[in-house]
Amino acid sequence: MTAFDPAAAAARATDAILADTLGAAHRGVVVDSPPGAGKSTLVVRAARELAAAGRRLMVIAQTNAQVDDLVLRLAEKDPGLPVGRLHSSDPDPYDKALDDHPQIRTSAKITDLAGLDVVISTAAKWGHVQGVEPWPHAIVDEAYQMRSDALLAVAGLFERALFVGDPGQLDPFSIVGADQWAGLTHDPSTSAVSTLLAHNPELPQHRLPVSWRLPASAAPLVSAAFYPYTPFRSGTGPGDRTLSFGVRSDGSAHDRVLDEAARSGWGLLELPARHTPRTDPEAVAAVAQVVRRLLDRGGVAVGGPGAEPAPVTADRIAVGTAHRDQAAAVRAALSALGATGVTVDTANRLQGREFDVTVVLHPLSGRPDATAFHLETGRLCVLASRHRHACVVVCRAGVAELLDEHPSTEPVRLGVTVKFPDGWEANHAVLSHLAEHRVPLTR
Repeated sequence: MTAFDPAAAAARATDAILADTLGAAHRGVVVDSPPGAGKSTLVVRAARELAAAGRRLMVIAQTNAQVDDLVLRLAEKDPGLPVGRLHSSDPDPYDKALDDHPQIRTSAKITDLAGLDVVISTAAKWGHVQGVEPWPHAIVDEAYQMRSDALLAVAGLFERALFVGDPGQLDPFSIVGADQWAGLTHDPSTSAVSTLLAHNPELPQHRLPVSWRLPASAAPLVSAAFYPYTPFRSGTGPGDRTLSFGVRSDGSAHDRVLDEAARSGWGLLELPARHTPRTDPEAVAAVAQVVRRLLDRGGVAVGGPGAEPAPVTADRIAVGTAHRDQAAAVRAALSALGATGVTVDTANRLQGREFDVTVVLHPLSGRPDATAFHLETGRLCVLASRHRHACVVVCRAGVAELLDEHPSTEPVRLGVTVKFPDGWEANHAVLSHLAEHRVPLTR
């Protein structure tokens, strides 16, 4: 049996994607990308090749941070490529690092960027652009985070498009109820890709087969639990990445779960079963103490064969929660312990980011019920797929029983594609795996 070559597999997939994109046989090409598969690298390469072929290009991202990141990546990869950054009229509308690159032109007016090979902006800003000749090509980044109504608002600006995104991430957010459109092919609350494929099922669909972020210890679980129909592999093998500590364990549950995570890639710090407030003080304190001990013990990470050891500093650690008040409680607990510089945020805000080690407060920990919000597969997928080395989950016991006692009560609507796997199944898969790495935290 031939050994799996991740670089070769990724190269074959990229070549096929670019062939369809440049071939212009279809008006759209869809690319599914698992966490850390090189989605931004693909977008930058596709933009450069389209520009080199003389095809004017607009790029659509979903947030200003994503736009600025793509602009900087393009500038660094191809210093000779003129790039336009279309921004809002707000004060301080873009990352000032863009001003250090002479080939980047910034403006709030599209007319100031006329004639540039590539122009990049958010979907919201593009939605206000009018009275221009359509661009021959567009690239839509994070296409699964884009609502279909946002795609409709910009669809007249381009002739062909490459849609790139992660189908396992959180669904597009809407502050307005969309029940009246459920089941319709033009439901504005669904993702741009879902609506696009519903109306154009013949469009080529590709997937990136390798995650360069997730280690060999994480990719099999994340792939099986959240991407059963589009499986992927890790770009690294077992043992290629290591996490170690300069200070020995003090025997506490917090240190033992860190040692387990360093050894296996996963750790479950399990508190006694109990129904709690959302900002469970004991769980929040446990999360903060795990981070504090991770810093105190001098974690050192090796990213792969031949890589130099690097300290796991505060900026390489993230804490993920389901709610903003939980994140605020963790920040306060970390501050009280003198642990600063650690990223603490909700799954929504952690999308697209990566860290060496993550500590996750399980969305269902201490809850008396299992709501659709807490069961959403994308939320758990984001929380479980931000790390390059290890993930520690803090959770109260009893979640498996909670899932069994609270089957889904969401109404079934005709015409709505059932998302698979559902939250019940994904949660059980993750919990089953975490049970093998369980460290109980008792009083």
